[in-house]
Amino acid sequence: MLRHLISAADLTRDDAVLILDTAEEMARVADRPIKKLPTLRGRTVVNLFFEDSTRTRISFEAAEKRLSADVINFTAKGSSVSKGESLKDTAQTLEAMGVDAVVIRHGASGAPYRLANSGWIDAAVINAGDGTHQHPTQALLDAFTMRRRLVGRDAGLGQDLGGRRITVVGDILHSRVARSNVDLLHTLGAQVTLVAPPTLVPVGVGSWPCEVSYDLDAVLPKSDAVMMLRVQRERMNAAFFPTEREYSRRYGLDGDRMARMPEHAVVMHPGPMVRGMEITAEVADSDRCTVVEQVANGVSIRMAVLYLLLGGNEPAVTHTRTEEKSDR
Repeated sequence: MLRHLISAADLTRDDAVLILDTAEEMARVADRPIKKLPTLRGRTVVNLFFEDSTRTRISFEAAEKRLSADVINFTAKGSSVSKGESLKDTAQTLEAMGVDAVVIRHGASGAPYRLANSGWIDAAVINAGDGTHQHPTQALLDAFTMRRRLVGRDAGLGQDLGGRRITVVGDILHSRVARSNVDLLHTLGAQVTLVAPPTLVPVGVGSWPCEVSYDLDAVLPKSDAVMMLRVQRERMNAAFFPTEREYSRRYGLDGDRMARMPEHAVVMHPGPMVRGMEITAEVADSDRCTVVEQVANGVSIRMAVLYLLLGGNEPAVTHTRTEEKSDR
């Protein structure tokens, strides 16, 4: 494994499959009465969040605590960052405290890369989302969910997503989730199609390893998974489409459109969902929608990433008798 996890594009097929298989082991821990492993006991992990987050922050915290790490939560609001402290000074403060890993979410694209390569801190850096750039653990949990649903929980071990057709719909321009998924799903052998209004498709998308369509109805019948993305109004500084009603009519997923998908196909969403905009309540609450599964799988994936970056040399779940006695 690499020292840091900054971008989904950094992962090889073997890296990605190793993380997915390790996450399958971690998921078994969630079925136990005591959902805890001693793997990262004595290690300190900082959650450094400069942007608002619910699922990602709680998911990382749950993963860290299940691996017995010491967890420090840092949010920019109410910290010295609000007084003007720079990322460098914050990083050097954490370095002085002797942290082993930093999970960082930042509004500026490239901030995690800067943190990992600047020499400010000697710790593993995990990107929890940077601007409109990357969100690698989200792409990993999406791939994990797809593999479980489309290939099978046990049958999927050691397998990739070769030949599967994945459609990503919505605000591609502002989406770090879309960029990460295109990179990772291509690495895992899937065929990705992006669907969005022309105004929400990034310049240079022609160089991405995917296809682009402006007609959602044309691609639905041949999709194994359809991922709906939220329109990120907080990142918009112009009018990218005339009205919400028109956007929803052309690019929203409702019951009629879901019925045109193959029977085995699933509907995904990274959250938070805007019901009535990109997805209707009927679709969001259906059995084919994996939103709640994705949250549960996110904990397993983040446990796997933390384990491989920090724990790495010992087996993830199995322990010797001596270790079991010491755990008691």
